[in-house]
Amino acid sequence: MTILFLAISLAITICGVGALILLAAGGDRSATETRLSELTAPSEAQAQFRLRDLILLLSRPLAPFRNRLQSTDEELAHRLGLAGYRNPENIDIFLSAKLLTPVLGVLIATFTGSNFVVLALFLAGAGYFVPDLVLIGLINKRKARIGAALPDAMDLLMICMEAGLGMDQAVIKIANEMASVYPELSDELLTISREQRAGKQRIEAWRAMADRVDVDTVRQFVTMLTQTERLGTPIARALGQFADSLRATRLILAEERAAKTTVKLIFPLVFFIFPALFVVLLGPAAIAIMQGLQQTTN
Repeated sequence: MTILFLAISLAITICGVGALILLAAGGDRSATETRLSELTAPSEAQAQFRLRDLILLLSRPLAPFRNRLQSTDEELAHRLGLAGYRNPENIDIFLSAKLLTPVLGVLIATFTGSNFVVLALFLAGAGYFVPDLVLIGLINKRKARIGAALPDAMDLLMICMEAGLGMDQAVIKIANEMASVYPELSDELLTISREQRAGKQRIEAWRAMADRVDVDTVRQFVTMLTQTERLGTPIARALGQFADSLRATRLILAEERAAKTTVKLIFPLVFFIFPALFVVLLGPAAIAIMQGLQQTTN
């Protein structure tokens, strides 16, 4: 049985290496398409494209199961959008990775030798949930980045509007200025600008952004923007008050995290620092006491 699983794992490894060589050589793409991709995309994008093709190629025998998973998970596109992956092919990549990670777990279990069945089941089950955990981490990281960038963006928006720019022009200006520091928020602001150019109303474009990012501060900003347009309040004044509230909230969160550090330091102190201090301080005394007891007994 072990020899059979080793042969299967060896065959999968050989197929993966062969697929990688084919993709590195260009695969089934024509010379014209390869040349156009080299001219229009950077090397990093080409590496991502080849990795995507590799995942799809390895998971091609699992296409029926992938399609069944895609039909049952209707919120997958929304979750991938929250992480910043909105291309349609990203759904296939995620589902392919979700099907390949259990196979990889079984492949790793074949090299253990003992308790193969239990370890294979454990690694296959854990590997099935690894893509979901990675996606949750990416979503939380992107939300945190957008939430951290929003106070600075509100300050810049207020400054631009007080300088005489309209809100739409100020949004484009801020998106270009913050592209290198906060690319996530910059992409969302540029998306708002493109949607408004396509004919969508300002409030609807901001509401769509709030649904895409799923951040509470963005929803609060959209609510404030809606109220200013309904009541006729100057937007610059409302932006100033909203920016002040965001800065106050960020200061409160920083103070809360600083207050939690004392509690979080208890466990490292007890389990790592105090034992080392006890060994350094009490070790020589304990050795001297033991030597003294030995001498008295002799």
